[in-house]
Amino acid sequence: MNAVHILRHEHAIITLCRVLNVNRSSYYKHFNSKEPRRTIENRKIKNCILQIYSEAKCRYGAQKMRKVLETHYGIKISQGRVYRLMKQMQLPKMSTVKPKFKAANKSSDKNCNNILKQNFNPKEPNKAWCSDITYIKAEGRFYYLCVIIDLFSRRVIAYKLSKRIDTALVLDTFESALKNRNYPKNVIFHSDRGSQYTSDEFRKRLDKASFIQSFSKKGHPYDNAVAEAFFKFLKLEETDRRSYRSFDELNLSIFEYIHFYNFNRPHSANNLLSPVQFESLF
Repeated sequence: MNAVHILRHEHAIITLCRVLNVNRSSYYKHFNSKEPRRTIENRKIKNCILQIYSEAKCRYGAQKMRKVLETHYGIKISQGRVYRLMKQMQLPKMSTVKPKFKAANKSSDKNCNNILKQNFNPKEPNKAWCSDITYIKAEGRFYYLCVIIDLFSRRVIAYKLSKRIDTALVLDTFESALKNRNYPKNVIFHSDRGSQYTSDEFRKRLDKASFIQSFSKKGHPYDNAVAEAFFKFLKLEETDRRSYRSFDELNLSIFEYIHFYNFNRPHSANNLLSPVQFESLF
């Protein structure tokens, strides 16, 4: 059939079909039929998906991919269709299941001072911040990352990577957060009860800044679930996928991920808007 099509300008099609034993009706049907509209649409959408998937460094599943297609490309599409197209393209799905914690025990602890009480959704920015520290391995040793997150939008407003886990790490991160948010007052600052956060030096700095300190109860990680979840995604989507040869290489990787997380990554708590997009609507 292809031979008939190639030679059609040199010989009559009726002659070519007879000589090459090709059914003339089948030939016309094959070469004159238009490609289905949905097939054309799917091909265009796949090109968009591939670009988004590459820019996000393979981090998006169907849910977030659908949101980005709608927000940035104006493509209205169901999550199921996105899933099928990604499956056809053999794009591996990254699991981003949120960490599960045991439900908080109702027993009281007079020394907990939990002001936040799992109110993770304040109505405006700079009402409640949370902070935590995690460790990440590079060049055969551990480094320590402190972050501060505004609970309103889940935006990482400050971070610092250090070779030491000490009060200076938390203080430096807090100073960056204050500067980045224009020195707000009367903000709840929530963390676990690590010695860096309970130190006299840090508590005095919070008092001077007119912040209200809040602590998770011992053995209740869900009290600081937002910070815990961020670290899970950071490691799952970035640091656990790579090996680092130096402090600077790790620091750059964290910088790039936090920029991606703040500006581009759809967040379920923000109706699948990124933290920066969500704040811009306020």
